[in-house]
Amino acid sequence: MFRFGPGRACFIGRVILSSSKTKRWHGNVEAIKAEFLNGVITQMTSYGDRVHFSMFGSVQKPHYEVINSFDKKMAFDGNHHLHRAEESEFGPGNVTPIFTLDQIKRIVATGGSGTRSTPRSARAASARSAGGTARPTTAAARAREAVDSEKYAYFKANRHMLPDEINQHSDEISKLMLNGMSAEQAFGEVISKYFD
Repeated sequence: MFRFGPGRACFIGRVILSSSKTKRWHGNVEAIKAEFLNGVITQMTSYGDRVHFSMFGSVQKPHYEVINSFDKKMAFDGNHHLHRAEESEFGPGNVTPIFTLDQIKRIVATGGSGTRSTPRSARAASARSAGGTARPTTAAARAREAVDSEKYAYFKANRHMLPDEINQHSDEISKLMLNGMSAEQAFGEVISKYFD
């Protein structure tokens, strides 16, 4: 808008910047399409029995974190690919409550009219995880993320050949990889140590 004063003109206005990264949705998981939730179920079946969704993004393809029984978290983007979350993306106030695999399956099966409440155990886990700190961006943290990504890709490609209890040795595999082994070598070392 232009404003004219005595002997001068000036422009008064404001620039509004919008980014899809900062857009928030209402957090109603029951509004997410079943097709997308089926992809979430696939990742949960492989990597953890609990999940929560980021409030940033859209209801069509929200980012989410799968949480396993050891409270390890793996973030995925709206295309179900591994995702390096921003510091506050899954922080307190920016995530839905934690849902179990059974709850997500029920929401899909009932077309969104499934359970609206979170069981006590999932609420307790959510409260514990909400007290977490922001993800560090140190070189060590980046190395750990690279190892986790490589480990995930190897596991996904070879899970049909791996022992069912291999996930109990996840930290040991990561340590071996951080010390220079490839994913294949680290998995092989753990398998020969515990399963042969």
